[in-house]
Amino acid sequence: MARTIAVSGTASGIGRTLAGLLREQGDTVIGVDLRDADVCADLGGAEGRSRAVARVLNLCGGTLDAVVACAGVSDFTDLPVKVNYFGVVALMEGLRPALARAEAPRAAVVGSIAGTHPVDDATVRACLAGDEPAALEAAAKVVAAGAGGRTYPSSKAALARWMRRACVTAGWAGEGIPLNAVAPGVVRTPMSAPLFEDEAMLKVMNEAVPMPLNGYAGPEVIAEALRWLVSPANTHMTGQVVYVDGGAEATLRGPDMF
Repeated sequence: MARTIAVSGTASGIGRTLAGLLREQGDTVIGVDLRDADVCADLGGAEGRSRAVARVLNLCGGTLDAVVACAGVSDFTDLPVKVNYFGVVALMEGLRPALARAEAPRAAVVGSIAGTHPVDDATVRACLAGDEPAALEAAAKVVAAGAGGRTYPSSKAALARWMRRACVTAGWAGEGIPLNAVAPGVVRTPMSAPLFEDEAMLKVMNEAVPMPLNGYAGPEVIAEALRWLVSPANTHMTGQVVYVDGGAEATLRGPDMF
């Protein structure tokens, strides 16, 4: 049966690849991105988030079979906190009632192996408290201190924790909606392209994300995992961070963490 699925980040990378796979199997995809999408909106701010939710609800008629949040940014500013955490949470929560109206609703977000790296605790706490001004203030302090590299891991760690907390609540599990995350390692996308072009950054990346199984992944690898998570076949998996990372997480954290 054809389904209607909202996917953010469809202009490039994982989101674009996933949208293609879903359309090939007969699903209707409502793409969300800054440009070149069915819904053009900036998830980095409240106005854009509200616009995205409203437009998706209008296009789907109030019922969605699945939502996948792929949109994300990676830089050394507070933008990852705005987009990767607050943008994703606003989209997922805003569309949750539409999911609850579907027969077999599913939801997934894109995390990152970076979520296991050192984070700024104040930023993560503020995110989970739903206090965006405080989270941005904490992130700004991190950036000013020369540790802007922690804003991206902080946004992804907070997202994973939100997902774990929300998935078993009445609004998600209680409505029969599995909610999971895929955490990629290094994926060859437009966002990561600059890293491959800089030898020094490539060395740092390889040390931070060792991938002994088959090395770097293409976006289709992550998209396939997301496709299964939001398929009707997934009836009981929820609250899981699925590391599709070539063994990076197992290498970094060892066998005692599972």
